[in-house]
Amino acid sequence: MPLILDASRSPSPSASEATPTTLRRQDHHESDVVVVGAGILGTSLAITLARQGRSVILLEKSLKEPDRIVGELLQPGGVQALEKLGLRDCLEGIDAIRVKGYEVIYYGTGVEIPYPANAAGDDVPQSWGEGAFDSEKVNPRDPAELSRPEGRSFHHGRFIQQLRSAAMREENISFIEATVSDTIRNGWTGQVLGVEAEYPKTGEKDVFFGQLTVLADGYASRFRKEFIIHAPVSKSKFYGLELIDADLLRSMHGHVVLGEGAPVLLYQIGTHETRALIDVPEGTPTASHANGGVKEHLRSVVLPSLPKCVQSSFEKALDDGKLRSMPNSWLPPSTQQVPGMVLLGDAMNMRHPLTGGGMTVAFNDVLMLRDLLSPDNVPDLGDTQRVRKQMRNFHWRRKNLSSVINILAQALYSLFAANDPHLRALQLGCFRYFQRGGSCVDGPVGLLAGIIRQPFVLFYHFFAVALLAMWLMVQKSPLWRLPWTVLETLGVFWKACVVIFPFIFSELRT
Repeated sequence: MPLILDASRSPSPSASEATPTTLRRQDHHESDVVVVGAGILGTSLAITLARQGRSVILLEKSLKEPDRIVGELLQPGGVQALEKLGLRDCLEGIDAIRVKGYEVIYYGTGVEIPYPANAAGDDVPQSWGEGAFDSEKVNPRDPAELSRPEGRSFHHGRFIQQLRSAAMREENISFIEATVSDTIRNGWTGQVLGVEAEYPKTGEKDVFFGQLTVLADGYASRFRKEFIIHAPVSKSKFYGLELIDADLLRSMHGHVVLGEGAPVLLYQIGTHETRALIDVPEGTPTASHANGGVKEHLRSVVLPSLPKCVQSSFEKALDDGKLRSMPNSWLPPSTQQVPGMVLLGDAMNMRHPLTGGGMTVAFNDVLMLRDLLSPDNVPDLGDTQRVRKQMRNFHWRRKNLSSVINILAQALYSLFAANDPHLRALQLGCFRYFQRGGSCVDGPVGLLAGIIRQPFVLFYHFFAVALLAMWLMVQKSPLWRLPWTVLETLGVFWKACVVIFPFIFSELRT
């Protein structure tokens, strides 16, 4: 029977019903693992460790349904990981929408980039069976559908609540509503022993102890500065609107709109709701206060660039005034050497949300930690030396997927938000590359989907785009100007190197 505590101290099971580990969590607040943050990574990790027999205390500052404008699209590689974790039921009952790929619109011209056929292998679930999702079902008799993996999009808060409900059903988890304020350390060794927290309803303070403390308190982590040297870098914000009954160009596809400004994302999150995310870089002149602010920028600059079919719903959402923002942050991953503690999720590693890879990275991290920290590999989580060794292995083993998604997100954003001639040439090269179809689509979108996990494939396609951009410049150049054009193409190649290599180097650091 699960023990669910909050600030009001809900009645707990009787001594005859409760297990010794439950009583230890209840009476002494002691466990194998204390997890701080019941978001995507924290909740799924708590469930995974609990199912391995670990005693877990899961702390969350608010059990209300979150209301965020990102974390709403799960790529096929994330769906695969969710299935392996035994949590696919969390996608049921939330009006989740099937996602088959993307539509990229470049100055009014569109190209479809579907998820690649047969790229996922046999492990990726294609047909979810009876009652799998609220939106359209997969037809098991259609080979074309079964050969392509799919993602899912949804309201973030609904999905989080499904994960939390799953955690509350686990008998090895005590789920407690409390705001964590500090870590508790051994004064001699520096080992983290647990955390201090406060119940939000009463203001009463309490302490919770674990052999291992997992800090997964999200993008605004209060512990990040204490344990890692890197700080997030944010150069733009996403402004979010919720469109009602928007008429998208291609159903069950995310839409990326490219034009004079930064990119705009459109994707359905429910039967009637579509999310619009508009990237606004710092210092955008048309979004300045003097020019009417962000709303006027959206109305006068962004609205005319959108497909005609969505302009009316976009304008209505803008008139309704429900505009929210969130910083787009970059934080390279790092190892932590503090005994008794690990920092995970967005608290440790973030990338631009343009490619929707955050949840895919999180679920695959949990999948990897399930093996690395299993009782077979780490019988005692209090063995800090073994835990730290496994976390170093985790840092490097996750690179095949996380480095691909991190680098791709940052590099693609640089191209899609092109603000100089060389980047605009690369942006055009990228679009023309997609128009070629075949492997020019399957490779990049397979990387984006979390299906292809080979960093070299990313390197290959990125520089193939650069070479195509250079060739397009040569093709349209008059003969008399050819020597200068060749020099300009070298500038484009140099810009491509400047874009991608800093992100590659950041992934190689510890």
